[in-house]
Amino acid sequence: MDSSALLYPMVFHVGWTALLYVALTVLRAPTIWGLDTRSGRLARRAAWEPRVSANLSNQFEWPLLFYVCCVLLLQTGKVDPGLVLLAWIFVAGRVVHSFVQILTGNIRLRGLVFTINFLAVLLMWGWLLGATL
Repeated sequence: MDSSALLYPMVFHVGWTALLYVALTVLRAPTIWGLDTRSGRLARRAAWEPRVSANLSNQFEWPLLFYVCCVLLLQTGKVDPGLVLLAWIFVAGRVVHSFVQILTGNIRLRGLVFTINFLAVLLMWGWLLGATL
């Protein structure tokens, strides 16, 4: 299998993280620039900002281990379709996790989605270890 297939989920996650930065900037801009302080829309937007900010921070926790594993897989040439599938499961899970955290605040559902993400990366690490031993 072409190892570059593993780059697509990595690049997608980078794009998703960038999109979250844009959303956070849009949510913070009125406060920073002192815009629209009278209409009440600012107060409604302000409620979303902590959720987006917290989710953005989450994009730099467990995903770090995803990226390290992907780089090691690319370096060793041990990429196969199963690993690419796990990478896409992880990235799709990160997107779902974002929506759950930002839009619902449902802790149980967020925990379930995180568990799927966690297991996908853990399986990738196990696969890497098994392939290199």
